[in-house]
Formats: sequence, structure tokens, C-alpha cells
Amino acid sequence: MSIRSKKLAALIIPAIIVLILDQISKYLVRTNSDLHRYDLIEGWLAFNFTKNPGMALGMDWLSTPVISVIAILATIGIFTYIYITLDRANFAYLLCMGLILGGALGNIADRLFMGIVYGYGGVLHGHVVDFIHFNLTIGDWAVFPYIFNVADIAISTSIIILLLFHKIIMPVEVEEEPESEDELQGAEVQVEKSEENQQESI
Repeated sequence: MSIRSKKLAALIIPAIIVLILDQISKYLVRTNSDLHRYDLIEGWLAFNFTKNPGMALGMDWLSTPVISVIAILATIGIFTYIYITLDRANFAYLLCMGLILGGALGNIADRLFMGIVYGYGGVLHGHVVDFIHFNLTIGDWAVFPYIFNVADIAISTSIIILLLFHKIIMPVEVEEEPESEDELQGAEVQVEKSEENQQESI
């Protein structure tokens, strides 16, 4: 297997794993009413089944179809950038980006099909299935009031890792090699000749 093939595998395999885990977990929760409201660790962690028509963290500035199109275009753009920079990317970077792509594809799958599954819309009208709720409260203050899913965990974890270790994970910029001594000398000779010609013409 070539190094390029290994790099593609480091990108694609994590994406597929996240996509599968995300869709299986969503299916189990949404089709099992006992899991719609279920305490995993009382006062800390629970399942709280919801359908999110907007963006992450409950933001709904745009309509669901517009958000769906933006998500699809952004994912295509991310994959294109990764593919272009593949040769200078390391495996840690590709692993993180694979998790991000897998998470993005998991939520895009909901946007494409959940409207049809639940009968409230067509393609691009689907709401993202969220169910993981870190429901710890301190007094009246909710520590983390948002409900999320496996795809969101993969995306958030990867972004945190990239931010913390960006100096060693991000692709290395290719520096232009300095010209050889012969090329530099040739350029100097050409400059001298042009200067002489200018003086003669004067």
C-alpha cells in the first residue's frame, strides 16, 4: 500500500466508524421510547431525545433546507481541501479530519432523510437527532444546557485536539527551495550585461 493510500485510509476509516456509530445510536434512541427520557447517571448524564431543526447548540438563524445545503457544501469543501493537501498532511491531522467528516456526514444524513422518515418534509428538511444531555446543574444554572449526539462529540473532540496541538498536527507548508548557485550566478551575469547595454546606449 502506497503512503498516499495509507493517508486516505487514515482519513476515511475514522469517518466511516463515526458515521456508523452515530446513525446506530440515533436509530436505537429514536425507535425506543424507553430511551427518550432516560437517566444514565442521575443528575449528571441522561438521554433526552430531541429533533434539532437548526445548527449546533440550538442556533436557528436560517431555515432547515438552507442550513442543510450549507452543511453539505462545507463538507465538500473540507474534503476537497484535505485531498489537495494530502501529500503534506500527517496521520494525526488526517485522523482528526476523518472524525470531523464522519460527524458532518452523520448530521447531514439526518438532514437528508429524517424529514422523510417522520413525514414532516422532504430531502433537506430533516431535523438532526440529538439525545445526549449533560444535565448537571449548580443551583439554577445549567452547566451545559445543550443536547448533542455522537457526531457532535467527534467533531468537537477533533477541533479541540487541532486547537491544542495545531503546531505539530497541521499540514506543513511547503517552502520553495532556494535557487542553485549556478542559477544565481547566471542571473547575476544577465543583470550585469543588461546594465552594460544600458550604459552603452547612453
